[in-house]
Formats: sequence, C-alpha cells, structure tokens
Amino acid sequence: MDAYHALEKLIQGNKRYVTERYAKNNVGVQRRSQLINMQDPFAVILGCSDSRIPPEIIFDQGLGDLFVVRTAGQVVDDVVLGSIEYAVEHLDIRLVVVLGHGDCGAVKAAVNGSLCQGHIETIRQAIQPALKKANTQAGELLTNAISSNVEFTVWRLKISSPLLQKAITNKGLHIIGAIKDLPTGNVIFDTVDNHDFKMFS
Repeated sequence: MDAYHALEKLIQGNKRYVTERYAKNNVGVQRRSQLINMQDPFAVILGCSDSRIPPEIIFDQGLGDLFVVRTAGQVVDDVVLGSIEYAVEHLDIRLVVVLGHGDCGAVKAAVNGSLCQGHIETIRQAIQPALKKANTQAGELLTNAISSNVEFTVWRLKISSPLLQKAITNKGLHIIGAIKDLPTGNVIFDTVDNHDFKMFS
C-alpha cells in the first residue's frame, strides 16, 4: 500500500474512533490464524508510551494492521530506528507516522527543567533540542514543545538512517508527524514537508 492510501486509512479510522462508529475489525480466531506465519501492516506508528493513545484503538484498526513502536515522548534511539528500518525494509511499509499528543508528560519534564531520576533523565535530555526550538516561538510553551518534539523526531528519522533515506528516494516512503488531541480524540496530521529544521542541526 502506498503512503497516500495508508494515510487515508488512518484518517478514516480516527474519524470512526472520534464518532464511536467503529468498524468490525477482525481480531478473532480466524484473523489470528491468518497472522501465524506472516504479517502485512500498512503503516508504522512511532508513538508515545502514554496509555491514553493506543494506536490500534485511536485509528480503529485490527490485528496485523499497524507496526507500532512506542517510547515515552516518542524519542528515538538505535533500537527504535532499527525497528522502523525493519518495517520499511522487510515489511514494505511506505508510511511512518510520528504520533505525539497533548499533555505529554515526557515533554512536560523537559519544559519544567528539573532533573529526573534514573534513566528518565535520558528521555528528558533527548527532548531538549525540541524545547530549544519551542523557546524561540510565540505562544504556549508546552504546546509548542509538543509540536516541536514531533517535528524533531521526524527530522531524526530522516537524517539518521541511510536505509530510510534510500526508501524515501526510491520507494516512496513518507515520514510525517501527527498530534492527538486528548479531549476530542482527533489526530491532526502534518503532511507538509517544509519545516525549518535548522534549529535541530
């Protein structure tokens, strides 16, 4: 499935979720049997680990439809990058969505600026480049930081992997950002690929 059709499936699925007109997604015995020896997901979702944004639910998809990678603040490390590379290279996926959300605790920690205990500090530090850009923008800092963090993660994916770069050029891979509004459930996709990433360099 190309990126445009994959994005449309996500958009329509989110509309069903918001309006509570859910599709009858196949999650039963027959579908499980079909997936024993293969999988054919149509999109990668790199999302925050927050329990309020499970991708399969907010996009109203069934078993085997999405390849999901989740970390707090949807931060990227080598394992995350390798997981996405696997999905693109071996599962032939053409759409990667970086999914952030309102009221993100990981971004809040970066905005508050206090040191975190244990490895949580690693997550806070990973969001600092996004906070740097947000601090230059007008408006509410946390909202800007959440948006900037999604943009930063998209940028990280695009510059950190020759494999993904090759897929963008040769296979029509698209890497885009999205943010889920918690009160409404709406996911707003950012499909415009003209962001100024100079602040992240």
